[in-house]
Amino acid sequence: MEVRIRSVIISATTVALAVSAGMGVGFALGRDDGNGFAIPPDPSPGAFELANASLTLADDCDSLLESYVDRGLDIVSAYGWGGGEIIMFSDQGGPLADAAGSAERSTASATVPTTVRSENNETGTNVQETGVDEPDVVKVAGSTLFRIQDNVLTTYDVAGEKPEQLSSLQLPDLMNGEILVSGDRVVVLGDLGRVYDLTGGRVVVLDVSQPGTPQVVEQFDYTATISAARLHGDVVRIVLDNGLPDLDFQPPYGKHPEKDAEEHNQELVRQTTLADWLPTTDGEVVVDCADVALPTMDTDLGTTTVVTFEVSVVEPVSTAVATPALTSYFSPDRFYLAAGASPSGWWGTIRPLIDCIGSCSPSGYDGSTELFAFALDGTDTTYVASGTVEGQIRDRWSMDYSGDTLRVALGATNETGNFNSVVTMQEKGATLTEVGRVDKLGVNEEIKSVRWFDTLAIVVTFRQTDPLYAIDLTDASAPRLMGELKIPGFSEYLHPLGEMRLIGVGQDAGNTGMTRGAQAALFDVTDLTEPRQLDVVKYPKNSMAGAGLDPRQFTWLPDERTALTVVSQGWRGRTGWVSVLSLDGGAMSNRMVEVEYGDGIDQVRLVPLADGRVVLVTGDGVSFFDLAAA
Repeated sequence: MEVRIRSVIISATTVALAVSAGMGVGFALGRDDGNGFAIPPDPSPGAFELANASLTLADDCDSLLESYVDRGLDIVSAYGWGGGEIIMFSDQGGPLADAAGSAERSTASATVPTTVRSENNETGTNVQETGVDEPDVVKVAGSTLFRIQDNVLTTYDVAGEKPEQLSSLQLPDLMNGEILVSGDRVVVLGDLGRVYDLTGGRVVVLDVSQPGTPQVVEQFDYTATISAARLHGDVVRIVLDNGLPDLDFQPPYGKHPEKDAEEHNQELVRQTTLADWLPTTDGEVVVDCADVALPTMDTDLGTTTVVTFEVSVVEPVSTAVATPALTSYFSPDRFYLAAGASPSGWWGTIRPLIDCIGSCSPSGYDGSTELFAFALDGTDTTYVASGTVEGQIRDRWSMDYSGDTLRVALGATNETGNFNSVVTMQEKGATLTEVGRVDKLGVNEEIKSVRWFDTLAIVVTFRQTDPLYAIDLTDASAPRLMGELKIPGFSEYLHPLGEMRLIGVGQDAGNTGMTRGAQAALFDVTDLTEPRQLDVVKYPKNSMAGAGLDPRQFTWLPDERTALTVVSQGWRGRTGWVSVLSLDGGAMSNRMVEVEYGDGIDQVRLVPLADGRVVLVTGDGVSFFDLAAA
């Protein structure tokens, strides 16, 4: 049986995500035939139809605003959005979830043949999924390298013996910039404003057909932050996060009683306009009322808009869903949103903490996760199904789509046992339905990393030791725990290195669970019933491995059997190294190369070129990294 290793990452946001249908095509939602089976969406432009009762549409703009206001009035208080006076108490009791022991192991077939796909993508970034590019501070296109630092976009020719700078373009009022590259276009994305005074997000599209003289084609300034972006071929999807409106709430004080403060704050909510809830550019709302979907289930209030355009024809189309997202995940042909609802009031906020003392990782939500599935096809995005699971999805690494199955790794909440689970789900008509699961992974522990193969999941949890679980997903309806490995420390990032080999980058830890410094571990999962740690490299005390927080600081060179990862002194130092990990059989040798100092360490990148060379990018400049002399 063939198994292909695939990368499995998007950061959590405070509001919902939705996907635009692309150029000239609206946000299409499949219909229900009345018997639970989906009807293909209307192919006409602007179609926005509902697959089931999870989403609905307002009749018009007035009705849409009324929906926002009504939901806003439900959560506003005398203390603002969801606020309330904190009442202290000493009772920290509460039911602990039942610990029934570890998950049952399967004694079925222990070996799964593997085909590996684990190289960086063609722009040099270590991405989540092959064919889905992600923004980064450095990109390469052929013999041209693009680098953004602060608000300056610089281009380099990397065809010669050393990189030669071609141009430098300043982009005023841009912060935290990152870039995407497609053909002769560069898309710059970042925050708009200045330190401590961010006012939204900025998108700049440049023509770089002449790298020495890049030209701005379009610029959009949004009254929303950019929480994510992806590139599918030549189609860019940019996620805009508005959050809740920033209103001039008046808390109780002096002779101003709580009742008066609440009435004042409610009136502010009633006076809001759609421009307070939806993103705008040049003073105009960027999404039509008919393209905003409203959830019918109990989820938090907020709006996230996705702007979609082809890089060669910059005519943005926008769509929004007014529901929060805990996290989201892109594959080449699917997009999933994980949404939830926060507990109400101060007791709703504190109760999950009590219930989870010593037994789970409270999510801050009511314990269930709502999942929305979207099919991607060129510039079209179609809502196809939704469903609910109990538990929390830690991050995008915890989600994967393979074949016709969504696989999710779920952490504990106040609605679950005190353990982690892997759940498989499939689209049954318009419903995302659970078809299989494995429970009791890492009792009283939290998920630290997940790696998905086509028919295999590797899950790492941690509290005091580092259990690594191998789960057979060959039969989506009957996933099976095959084996586990318990070692000190934990892996925060897992990367496939070859046939059934993985490298885990994370933290070493003692028997009490106290971390001691960064480490890299080499694993063999050829025998799924007995995963093995073949070798481990431990870095200096208190050090940190950059890939644990940002996988773009990890580079795998398969031809050289070498991994490059950034290691720093952590909170107590300001020196950064490139760790050169050379594999020979079941062993790793390590060489440390000092490359950076100070707060620029998180910007260090190692970019592989098509000719086999590697470009080192630091705060001081761009150079070739000499693997032989390292």
